[in-house]
Amino acid sequence: MKVHGVGIIGFGFIGKVHAYGYTNLPLFYDPVPLAARVTHVVTGHQETAEKGRAVIGADVATTDYRTVTENPEIDIVHICSPNHLHKDALLSAMRHGKHIYCDKPLVATVEEAEEIRAALADYRGTAQMTFQYRFYPATLRAKQLIDEGALGEILTFRSSFLHGGSADPVAPLKWKLSRAAGGGVIADLASHVLDLVDHTIGPFDSLMADTRIVYPRRPSLADPTEKLPVDTEDSVVALARLQSGATGTIEATKIATGSEDELRLEIHGTRGALRFNGMDPHHLQWHDAQASDRPLGGLRGWNRIATGQRYDDPASGFPSAKSAMGWIRTHVACLANFLEAVAAGRPAVPGLEQGIRVQGLMECLRRSAAEKAWVDV
Repeated sequence: MKVHGVGIIGFGFIGKVHAYGYTNLPLFYDPVPLAARVTHVVTGHQETAEKGRAVIGADVATTDYRTVTENPEIDIVHICSPNHLHKDALLSAMRHGKHIYCDKPLVATVEEAEEIRAALADYRGTAQMTFQYRFYPATLRAKQLIDEGALGEILTFRSSFLHGGSADPVAPLKWKLSRAAGGGVIADLASHVLDLVDHTIGPFDSLMADTRIVYPRRPSLADPTEKLPVDTEDSVVALARLQSGATGTIEATKIATGSEDELRLEIHGTRGALRFNGMDPHHLQWHDAQASDRPLGGLRGWNRIATGQRYDDPASGFPSAKSAMGWIRTHVACLANFLEAVAAGRPAVPGLEQGIRVQGLMECLRRSAAEKAWVDV
């Protein structure tokens, strides 16, 4: 079996998550979708690249992304760098026919996304976005129920991604709070919410948003005694209309004191309703509005479906379908989905087209907040 060469561009937090997938894929999938090995690690500094290479047993550590994107021995390129560095690496990988696994968001700006769209016409590889919240068994089951018509006509929804890390005024100014780096909570968190809503019950029709920078100045990461200006939002709240006529809310924030990593989705329809909370990822809550409430309430009410780790084959069943579901397991499932598409020579879903779509939705939120008006998608 051919062993596909893999290069990871960016080896901070998310680069390590992607590498974890390759290291552990044989435990979770039998057989694995295809044989692959991470051979190259690229970061902005040689010392961090060397450290990453040693951690995962790669062959090459470098600071030049072209060592990966233009290398005939590399089959698969992972884009895990800060957002403003995505575009050039993506375009290079596309020109050289690499398979691409790109972390969200696709790029830093909607203008850059249009450059990627133009390049898609000549691209012949398989590419996927890392929208891993689609790959919880709970959200997979939610999509099945919606597609089967179990909810009937969708009436309303509420969605949010809550973090509390920026509620602390002395939290340092990192790149995710820098406009130049493509940061801000819209890119970091709302991108996931926009994708999940669009995927399950979309498409969107129009958006009305408001944003806030809670602390205009934050300590420098290099020198905490120095305060630097913050130019990207800590939170966004939006009203949304879907093309179906359903209305709902979208919130993404890093100033939700006490929250850690809480993605929530609630969907209400004429026949039933669903709830999912990323802090209880083992369960999908389901309300069957068709159930009788007689006698004495009958079977009417909310039910907790133990979706757990009940992935379909070729998932190996490890550690157990009944084991508590974890965030990083969804990344392994997301990666497996991509590698299955590569092995089959077919497009992956969600592809770069969805990355472009979400980039446009993010821009609608920004425009609406700036113009204080509804924006058509």
